[in-house]
Amino acid sequence: MTRYLLRRLLHAAFALWAAFTASFGLLYLLPADPVSVMALGGAGGGVPSAAQVAALRRAYGFDRPVPEQYLSRLTAALHGDFGNSVQTGQSVTRLIADALPQTLQLAAAALLLALVGALIVSLATVRTLPLPWLRHAPVPWLGRALRSLPALGVSAPSFWVGLMLIQLFSFRWRLFPAVGDDGLSGLVLPALTLALPTGAILAQVLTRSLVTALGEPYIQTALAAGSGPGRILFRQALRNASIAPLTVAGLLVGELLAGAVTVETVFSRTGIGRATATAVSTQDIPAVQGLVVFGALVFTLVSLALDLLVPLLDPRIAATAGGSR
Repeated sequence: MTRYLLRRLLHAAFALWAAFTASFGLLYLLPADPVSVMALGGAGGGVPSAAQVAALRRAYGFDRPVPEQYLSRLTAALHGDFGNSVQTGQSVTRLIADALPQTLQLAAAALLLALVGALIVSLATVRTLPLPWLRHAPVPWLGRALRSLPALGVSAPSFWVGLMLIQLFSFRWRLFPAVGDDGLSGLVLPALTLALPTGAILAQVLTRSLVTALGEPYIQTALAAGSGPGRILFRQALRNASIAPLTVAGLLVGELLAGAVTVETVFSRTGIGRATATAVSTQDIPAVQGLVVFGALVFTLVSLALDLLVPLLDPRIAATAGGSR
């Protein structure tokens, strides 16, 4: 187990370094100059002088050779310092701290809706299967309809879903506000929009895992021991079927963070997603690097937590991982 944990920690450190390095390289390959963009925006719309541009380059360290900039920024990042935003002058750490609460609120609400929706769809789908011990007649057409729902949820673009929800629930029925992040009512539509693709992926994985689990020999053993349908479905099959959704939960965290960029923009919410979109559009290198590394850190920590949780549910995973070295 210790070897398994150490290997995962090394993978996590490599992922963070790769995210930092990739964001640094991609931003420096862009043809535009973030310092020139800043100077143009801060000089009343006029053309900045060469002296102004040179002063800004010195202030933000862009006048040094690229390898030196990389090592300097990497060393500072290891101490949690990503510098100041080129556009606002605000500390990148403060920028993230100010935007984080709203995104956490949105992501938590979306994940809760996604989990509940996925569980309902998966259990409803299983109830349509031709399993004699469930004591009901199979409903093939309903099963096919329920299986098609996750595919529809994954394929629907988030911006389109958000606009449709605004059209129906804000403009037509006036139940929820169209934009803003004030109160619970302003959270409902963004959370539903963000939860749809995440819940669809969870429903696909959980339904497939449940169908597989219900065909395992231990189900017949439980039936022979006199266990009822509810105990078999929830205590036996669902527990084992939950391992597969947990293994993709790290990817779903990435899906939530990526979806927050679109959702927070559509609904004009403050948060990490909207801050990322603004930083990329203005080529704010320190802000983009800080936000990218923060996203990678969240993704890595969640994946690491899941790597520790899954072997507790199925110790064979840890044994296999340890024996493979």
